Amino acid sequence: MGDSFTEGVGDPGPDGNFAGWADRLAVLLDDRVPEDTFRYANLAVRGKLIDQIVEHQIPRAVELAPDLVSLVAGGNDIIRPGTDPDDVAERFEKAVARLSEAAGTVLVATGFDTRDVAVLKHLRGKIATYNMHVRAIADRYGCPVLDLWSLKSVQDRRAWDDDRLHLSPEGHTRVALRAGQVLGVEVPADPEQPWPALPPRGTFEVRRDDIHWAREFLVPWIGRRLRGESSGDRVEAKGFLDPHTIKAHLESAS
Repeated sequence: MGDSFTEGVGDPGPDGNFAGWADRLAVLLDDRVPEDTFRYANLAVRGKLIDQIVEHQIPRAVELAPDLVSLVAGGNDIIRPGTDPDDVAERFEKAVARLSEAAGTVLVATGFDTRDVAVLKHLRGKIATYNMHVRAIADRYGCPVLDLWSLKSVQDRRAWDDDRLHLSPEGHTRVALRAGQVLGVEVPADPEQPWPALPPRGTFEVRRDDIHWAREFLVPWIGRRLRGESSGDRVEAKGFLDPHTIKAHLESAS
């Protein structure tokens, strides 16, 4: 459950549909249980705020009574001007409490370290405050924590999509691997495996990329905020997915 991060934005397949870390984790889990015994649903929708997730996704998750549910929420609230991470955390805790009564295990996640993200680095302290709340909530309810702040490999720019707000396919892969480790699952690769070296970029190249990013992604993002629109206004959750289909989707995209 959650927003664009869990929906998988930034990790498209050849048909244009997104996979993402949660779908990739589902494949890892399905590979480790008896054939045709694993069921998986992705209820996340891009752009959703925590209250929308609570209203629309949690009732469905409670109805399913899952053995494992992931709740990654609050990020879109935190990046909005004037929001209080303490207040967002209180609402997040109520969601965790409700899910804990219905699910076997509730996996939660911290926010990423945004020190190198141009449009979000000024929010680093706010995100860190929220992360401390998430960890405290996890302690109170016995939730495993997917610590994205400490995942150093996703601080490389290749872990991010061109919009600099969503992970790339490789970024989603590394998060799925770390999530598997947190859940005690044997994973096929190290999420912190070093990236191949890149040649240094000159000032002109960096500035050119920044201008392109601002024109193609930052301006439309600001425009949606000013109009009160969300990228997920007309998007439906993926719902139940067959892990075998996800695996074929990922293989065709590689």
